[in-house]
Amino acid sequence: MKQRVRKLVEYTWADRLGYAVVGTPNLLEYDQGFFVKGGDGLADVKPIARLYKSQVYALAAELGLPSAIASRAPTTETFSLPQTQEEFYFGHPHDRMDLLVWGRDARVAPAELAPRAGLSEERVQAAYAEIDRRREATAYLHAPPILVDPAA
Repeated sequence: MKQRVRKLVEYTWADRLGYAVVGTPNLLEYDQGFFVKGGDGLADVKPIARLYKSQVYALAAELGLPSAIASRAPTTETFSLPQTQEEFYFGHPHDRMDLLVWGRDARVAPAELAPRAGLSEERVQAAYAEIDRRREATAYLHAPPILVDPAA
């Protein structure tokens, strides 16, 4: 609900001022469905949705953003207790998840990626399976609305 209320406020002001709403999901969040449909996943423009989280951090540093922003640990900001995205959803630190998603998409064999990821071949295989499972389970989040054609 928190994500939807925040988006309601954003769209209220955007409509009032004639602005577009910019979303900030990165590739990892967007690809793995780590967003709320009609909440933080709702935006008119998503300029960093194709950037890995590591690339977003590098971009923030290159743009000279304050380190409090540029190096802040990702968090769900959903619960009052401190909690990382790794603990809540991904199961791996964001830099390793970037590598695992890249490896899955590039069809890198688990045995080849394992040393770079600091994991066993079996853990890379399990991570690939989990990436696929999340993509399947969250596909509806990416689906456009279904329009009912009264003439049909």
